[in-house]
Amino acid sequence: MAESVKVVAKNSKAYHDYFIEEKYEAGIELAGTEVKSIRMGNVNLKDSFCIIKDGQLAVHGMHISPYEKGNIFNKDPRRPRRLLMHKREIMRLFGRLKQDGLALIPLSIYFKGPRVKLELGLARGKKLYDKRESAARRDAKREIDRTMKTRNR
Repeated sequence: MAESVKVVAKNSKAYHDYFIEEKYEAGIELAGTEVKSIRMGNVNLKDSFCIIKDGQLAVHGMHISPYEKGNIFNKDPRRPRRLLMHKREIMRLFGRLKQDGLALIPLSIYFKGPRVKLELGLARGKKLYDKRESAARRDAKREIDRTMKTRNR
């Protein structure tokens, strides 16, 4: 039986600012009130990034709003959170990041069964002209779809 996947938040800015070359799935180490807050959808991935330090993967800049009923158990909303991946995968990512000048960006956060997972993207930054080209391509596609829709009536 396949596990149900419920996407909680997406980082749409990542697709605007980066070319995503590869995608990875990582578990995330959270406190209990953070999980409840994520379940309610109070999470923001904008401006977040991942770093590898001392062989451990961590996400920085991810904002999880404090759970209203959590009082003393709430953690700092912007604290760095450890990501859970196999050591071999982390070391391979570390090599790619150092060698190719890529960045590791969180793309989405979702529930896979009872567990919270983070989708990471190995990303290369876009230049301004790349962003303009992407926008022009998207607008052209939208225009083509619109004309096709009116002609097929």
